[in-house]
Amino acid sequence: MRYMDHEHLNRPTVSNVHERLLPSALAECAPLLDGLATDVDVLWPTRYWPAMRFRPGLQVGAAGGHGPIRYTVELLEPGRLVRFRFTGPDGFEGGYHEFRLEPVGSDCTRLIHVLEMSPRRWARVSWPLMYRPLHDALIEDALDQAQAATARTAVTPPRWSMYVRLLRLLARLAATSSPAIVGARAGR
Repeated sequence: MRYMDHEHLNRPTVSNVHERLLPSALAECAPLLDGLATDVDVLWPTRYWPAMRFRPGLQVGAAGGHGPIRYTVELLEPGRLVRFRFTGPDGFEGGYHEFRLEPVGSDCTRLIHVLEMSPRRWARVSWPLMYRPLHDALIEDALDQAQAATARTAVTPPRWSMYVRLLRLLARLAATSSPAIVGARAGR
């Protein structure tokens, strides 16, 4: 696993990268990306996080997201790459995140998640304090699921920090008190 997060003080740019080596050939890993936001999705950790949803489905131009994070499908190379362009929340606009598969020999594949953005306005504060810890936990949970699916083993239970658990608790409390947040979480 490789993890990087670079925030440059002179140019507020976030480059957040997570990756995992999967013990399967590229062709065996391709369904991980192709199944995103479908009934057969084994990559996105919906057991613990808001589901990823798109209208009318995972295709270029489709709008959707997960929880309060909104984006459109910008690039789609079946079995290799899916890139999402952020449309919200405020300050995330213009950035993107993507999942990419790269072969590393005949029986090993690298799954990479990249998030690139230049946070603006409120996001310059909300990204490092709230969104980054939650994002990192969610992506690591997704990589755990990918590894379990390709190795045909049980999914490792999440190992969230106390801070991530606190943020999740606060998000649940906010969701129960605000119909707008509940609707966003349900993907409406």
